[in-house]
Amino acid sequence: MKRRSGPLGGLLLLAVGVNALAASPLLFDRAEYAARRGRLLDRIADGIAIIQGAAASPSDRAFRQGHDFAYLTGVGIPGAVLVLDGTRRESVLFFTMSEKEAEGQGLPLELVRGPKEATGIDRILPADQFGPFLAGLSQRVRVFYTPFKPEEIGPENSNEKFNALQRTMTLNPWDGRLTRELQFVRHLRDKFPQVDVRDCSALVWDLRKIKSSAEIEVLRRAGRIGVLAHNALIRTTCPGLSEKALEAVFEFVCRREGAADMAYAPILMSGKNHAFGHYHAYDRTLKAGDLVILDAGPDYADYRVDISTTFPASGVFSPRQKELYEAALAVRDVCLRNYRPGVSFRQVGAAVEAMLKERKLDRFVQDFRGIIRYGGYNHMVGLATHDAMGTFAGPDEVLAPGYVFACDIQLFRLEEEIGIRIEDTVVITEQGCENLSLGVPRTIAEVEALMKTGGLLQIDGGAPAAPGRR
Repeated sequence: MKRRSGPLGGLLLLAVGVNALAASPLLFDRAEYAARRGRLLDRIADGIAIIQGAAASPSDRAFRQGHDFAYLTGVGIPGAVLVLDGTRRESVLFFTMSEKEAEGQGLPLELVRGPKEATGIDRILPADQFGPFLAGLSQRVRVFYTPFKPEEIGPENSNEKFNALQRTMTLNPWDGRLTRELQFVRHLRDKFPQVDVRDCSALVWDLRKIKSSAEIEVLRRAGRIGVLAHNALIRTTCPGLSEKALEAVFEFVCRREGAADMAYAPILMSGKNHAFGHYHAYDRTLKAGDLVILDAGPDYADYRVDISTTFPASGVFSPRQKELYEAALAVRDVCLRNYRPGVSFRQVGAAVEAMLKERKLDRFVQDFRGIIRYGGYNHMVGLATHDAMGTFAGPDEVLAPGYVFACDIQLFRLEEEIGIRIEDTVVITEQGCENLSLGVPRTIAEVEALMKTGGLLQIDGGAPAAPGRR
């Protein structure tokens, strides 16, 4: 990494970006994908798994591959299908695409010129052979596995998407359509009645639950981008500035540093909008005395981080804001000190409760009751911001190396228009944990010191200069 000189000194530029990932047609080494497929093959020894790739976009938006398909293949070709034969331990990829089509979509030409060599997949067949191939398999294999839950694309989460589609489409009396995945299940059962069609969503998600060292390195890069963008927005914040302008700063810095998109629509909450957990309207102009929450992260190479920061619009915390913020920060610090392999979330929560009582902060125990129960854990993070898990024991989940999750500490006083969120993306390591959002200001002193420096919009004249800033 290198340090940028000039008025933005303090913002770090990534020495690695999208070009560092472009040396290969795949994000990771072929062996990484082969190992993932091998672990799934171990779980389907009695049958085959059919994983559909995402269909071509119906609009003029860049194609994004579904997360499960990308996890197992690394292939960004629309309409592709992967068949994993557990009985013969063979992988077959179906797709049809010309070199011209690949070039027009910005795909590496190696994927269509030499797909077997580029991907490491055993066999490559044209898309129109998929049906006859399945018909042949149905004569000797009696179990077909396929995901029943919806594919995740971009910022989506499979379970959340399924619930939304059930509510707005499948259970809508004026609609009634099945999801793409359940429609595919129906076709399989209609065409091959002798075959037992089973859900493999949880099987794939259990693999995704443990991140490899290669995945963690990409998540580190995403974390560095998120830190840069949070710091840039915090430095720019001042009374009289619109939330819309601040959101533009965050997105600009993320994209400048190589992010493909935002991990999710950035959340900015201030004033009365602290009452709404996910507020995206950006419709306020900040006032002196406002406390601001920024909950946002980048999508870098289809991996995401989730970071929340809290800071005063005027650059200085009021005594009341300081009191509440320091209570939340104390909880966060205990969580990070206690995350390590072999410890459950419930045990981390017990350490939080003990700290509150020891420091005579008992009045906050009820505020943090949910956080205590789950030891600060909110959700897993990875290909999806709310990453999928096949199995999860709740508060009794025992931490293991490779877990990546959001430690999300929240404290609200809505009647005072005060909201606090201190959220970090954390990796469990062999020794303890690594904070992927290290570098955003967390203490009162760090936040106030950062806000004394000028931001992007002050430099270009797009925002007023706050008193006391240079």
